[in-house]
Amino acid sequence: MLPLAGESPLGPLLPEHWEEFWIGLALFAIVYFAIAKFIVPKFEQTYAERTAAIQGGIEKAEAAQAEASAALEEYRAQLATARDEASRIREEAKTQGAAIIADMRQQAADESNRMLANAKAQIDAERAAAVNALRTEVGGLATTLAGRIVGESLDDDERARRTVDRFIADLEQQPAGVEHA
Repeated sequence: MLPLAGESPLGPLLPEHWEEFWIGLALFAIVYFAIAKFIVPKFEQTYAERTAAIQGGIEKAEAAQAEASAALEEYRAQLATARDEASRIREEAKTQGAAIIADMRQQAADESNRMLANAKAQIDAERAAAVNALRTEVGGLATTLAGRIVGESLDDDERARRTVDRFIADLEQQPAGVEHA
C-alpha cells in the first residue's frame, strides 16, 4: 500500500509537522514538572495528614478502650471490695447481735438470781421474826401453862427461856407432817 496524499510514509501516528511534536513534548514536560513539583507534594502531604489523623484516632480509640477497660477492672475491684465489706459488716452485726442476746440473757439470769436471793433473805428474815414472836408468845403461854400444871410459879425469866428454847428445839426436830400427840 502506498501512502495517500498528506500521509506520512511511516504511519498515521507520526506527526506531519515535527514542530508541533516538539512543542507538545515541551508542554508535556512543563506540565509533568509542575505536577511533580507542586501538586504531588500537596497530595502526599494531605495523604500523610489523613493517615496521621486516622492513626491518631485509632490510637485515641485504643487508649480510650484501654482506659475504659482499666476503669471497668477498677469498678469490679471496688465492687468486690464493697461486697466483702458488706459481708464482713453482716457477720460483725450477727456476732454483735449474738453477744447482745447473750448479755441480755446473762443480765436476766443475774436479775433472777438477785431476786431469788432477795426473796430468800426476806423469807429468812420473816421466819426469824416469826420464830422470835412465836418464842415470846409460846414462851409466855408455856410458862403460864407449866406453872398451872406444876403448881408453882415459873416467873423466873432464865428458867422460862430455857424451857421455851427446849420446846421449840423439840418442835424443829420433828419431821414435817407429823402431828404431836
